[in-house]
Amino acid sequence: MSEILVVGSVAYDTITTPEGKAEHILGGSANYFSVAASFYSSVKVVGVVGEDYREEDIELLKSRNVCLEGLQKVPGKTFHWEGFYEGDMNEAQTVETQLNVFENFKPILPQSYKKVPFVFLANIDPDIQMDVYNQMTSVSLAGLDTMNFWIDSKRESLKKILQKVDVLLINEGEARKLGESHNTIQAIERLGSWGPKAVVVKRGEYGFVLYSDEQFFILPAFPVKEVIDPTGAGDTFAGGFLGYLSKTWEGSLEHSKLKQACVQGCLLASFTVEGFGLTRLKNLSWAEVEARHAEYLKVISYYN
Repeated sequence: MSEILVVGSVAYDTITTPEGKAEHILGGSANYFSVAASFYSSVKVVGVVGEDYREEDIELLKSRNVCLEGLQKVPGKTFHWEGFYEGDMNEAQTVETQLNVFENFKPILPQSYKKVPFVFLANIDPDIQMDVYNQMTSVSLAGLDTMNFWIDSKRESLKKILQKVDVLLINEGEARKLGESHNTIQAIERLGSWGPKAVVVKRGEYGFVLYSDEQFFILPAFPVKEVIDPTGAGDTFAGGFLGYLSKTWEGSLEHSKLKQACVQGCLLASFTVEGFGLTRLKNLSWAEVEARHAEYLKVISYYN
């Protein structure tokens, strides 16, 4: 089985949406990514939690054969984010961010992690992303996510790590900000010229845009009738995307293979939004994914 390393936040979230409020639930980019990618690959996590991190949440990852040798547990409280959605369900509004033990996080990769061929540098400080990348010795494929905070505060560091990675996965507003263009297509082309072989723009309920080999591929999201909580959908997309690529890897990033990877990411993300936090994703079966894939093909097909 292929192996993927993910470095990112392992957190607790408090989330309010039009459907209600969930307090102190399991969240964090590394958690969403790991559970999604575990459908395709063996996952190794690099992160940090505090003394308050619940054993049942450790067991969830272990039940998906996620390796936690690189998950540090240190004195203090686990990273906590609180946010809400109203009106636009594609954009969360932050109420409070408590970095806690994440503030002084210094990733140290176990020896067994350093030769992992696939890596996802989730949305964290680009200097930490570079630190992790430099500890790796045999990277075949690297993906990266970021956010407006790092685009504003550490643009040069971000541009340096973008020269190293193969795929940039980013949402539409962030793509425009980083690419300094109000036109999404122009922004994507500019970002592609900075180093990544592929750029994937995640557009929430509107699907995604893929750009590679000077070609675009655009599809809508699967039509979800009841969106409960969009938090983590982007990291779930990345897990399905990179998980599929690692499972089917043949040594190069072909545009056709990237298309399939985007579809896998889109499908898994459509389940995440159906419940608060990881509620829906952690109980998801592969049979459900296959059934939704069949339905999605009907949605996007224009031949019949």
